[in-house]
Amino acid sequence: MHIVLVEPEIPPNTGNVARLCAATRTTLHLIEPFGFKLDDSQLKRAGMDYWQHVQWHCWPGWAIFESQLPPSARLWLVESGGPQLYTEVKYDSDDYLVFGRETLGLPETLLEKYRSHWLRIPMFNPKSRSLNLSNCAALTLFEALRQTSFKGEIR
Repeated sequence: MHIVLVEPEIPPNTGNVARLCAATRTTLHLIEPFGFKLDDSQLKRAGMDYWQHVQWHCWPGWAIFESQLPPSARLWLVESGGPQLYTEVKYDSDDYLVFGRETLGLPETLLEKYRSHWLRIPMFNPKSRSLNLSNCAALTLFEALRQTSFKGEIR
């Protein structure tokens, strides 16, 4: 599996997602620009000593990342307002789960381009705008891993 963070802004969120990726052997893709420096102490602290166990790539922008995707790549954009729940699709073990900035989410142009792969996590309180980015990544990733029978799990 792959997790893609498009222009992440909050270092602890990115560090937590890196830790999630290390624990699940999921490749992490970070799309610039960032709201922090990669040597930020909060980023390192949240990721603990897991960064050395993460397979990750840093991309200078979405267009370059997208141009390097394999032809068979399937992207699932997770953002509020999506037409499908994240539990209603069938994931493959090499899918890309894409998440946007904490303050603005994913750009509307991307959501429209990948409309049939735009997913949402249900919300129940209209006064809550969203869940934390790292929580959204964990929820979606573990649903995808469950559907693929937790392939590669260490017991």
